[in-house]
Amino acid sequence: MPAQVTRGRVARVRKQLRARPSVGLALAGGGPLGGIYEVGALLALADSLDGIDFTDLDVYVGVSSGGFVAAALANGLSPAQMYRIFIEDGADAALTPEIFLRPALGEFARRALSLPGILTHATLQYLRDPFHRGVMESFATLSHAMPTGVFDNSVIDAFLTGLFSAPGRTNDFRRLPRKLFLVATNLDTGASVTFGAHGRDHVPISRAIEASAALPGLFPPVLIDGEHYVDGALNKTLHASVALDQGVDLLLCVNPLVPFDASRARPRHGRLSVDSLNQGGLPLVLSQTFRAIIHSRMRVGMEKYRRQYPDADVVLFEPDREDADMFFANIFSYKQRKHLCASAYRKTRHNLIARAQEMSPQLAQHGISLRHDRLDDPHRHVLHALDDPRPLHTRPGVSDVRQATRDLSHTLDQLERWLARAH
Repeated sequence: MPAQVTRGRVARVRKQLRARPSVGLALAGGGPLGGIYEVGALLALADSLDGIDFTDLDVYVGVSSGGFVAAALANGLSPAQMYRIFIEDGADAALTPEIFLRPALGEFARRALSLPGILTHATLQYLRDPFHRGVMESFATLSHAMPTGVFDNSVIDAFLTGLFSAPGRTNDFRRLPRKLFLVATNLDTGASVTFGAHGRDHVPISRAIEASAALPGLFPPVLIDGEHYVDGALNKTLHASVALDQGVDLLLCVNPLVPFDASRARPRHGRLSVDSLNQGGLPLVLSQTFRAIIHSRMRVGMEKYRRQYPDADVVLFEPDREDADMFFANIFSYKQRKHLCASAYRKTRHNLIARAQEMSPQLAQHGISLRHDRLDDPHRHVLHALDDPRPLHTRPGVSDVRQATRDLSHTLDQLERWLARAH
């Protein structure tokens, strides 16, 4: 009986803990371009929203390049710090574009070493039945010697390992004070796999990011526990349901890639770099195709989330479809990277202003409000968000309360396990 009474008290305490609104963040992929946009958008949100600290949310979900940003936030790196690490050109800008362009020499060597054996096998196949087996059919097996990726993503893993090994940070999901989930795709089954979830939280965070961002064709699949993994965006764009399944009350989502609408962009920007996307050749055609596919899929998912999770508020931020800066940006230029981030900051502010009437009461339910003094300032620039003298928490004790809540929840978990054994 005493054990049952104690369990009842534990349940009541848990119910009281759940009464505090929980907030999550879901970040989609989009390559280096998408990561830059997300940093700019988060700088605008952090600068314009009161009552929220993006380094102290309850749940983070990242896919592909969104995994870089989500893991950094979960490790306590603010959007301003990420700007200095990922975007700013200077001593602190350790993540240079060249990191993404290192040739996958190890992959090339492994495939080259396999070529003699494959060539011998193909030749023997042809000679056994030269009249019924064509030359091309026999030598099609030579495709097995083709590298699975052009660039070396292990360099990214090494950089992130160093970044998350600094004091106060961790490369271990289990040691994070916040929930972090990184989604990749199992190459052999096609299924989505969530690293950071129970049973898959032993994988280093940096390795999970490497797997989630392994875009087929550009980067080789990543081997983890005997399985090969590639980009997590192959199945879903946002994987917002991972956060919603954790019971968050408010989920903020950032999707950096949308289809480009040239007919709407011309009146705003004047003459574009090309009159038709077809004139831009294969890269622009593939970019537009990829954006259209993932955006259509994401829209279907957003409608599904609203039906499946009616008690949760899901707020999406993304670029305008006529955003020529985003579509034509050269992501391997520091000047372009800064310009793109500033553009993302500015356009996210405009988005907040345009949706203020709808968004203000929605955010207020979760203790968050718009900073109209900043949103109404037409001269406010992304650099102002980097030098914000305001403390991270505008509501006294928010961080302390959240940490105390986490500590109490952990204690309750231990108490329940002890009671179960005692009973």
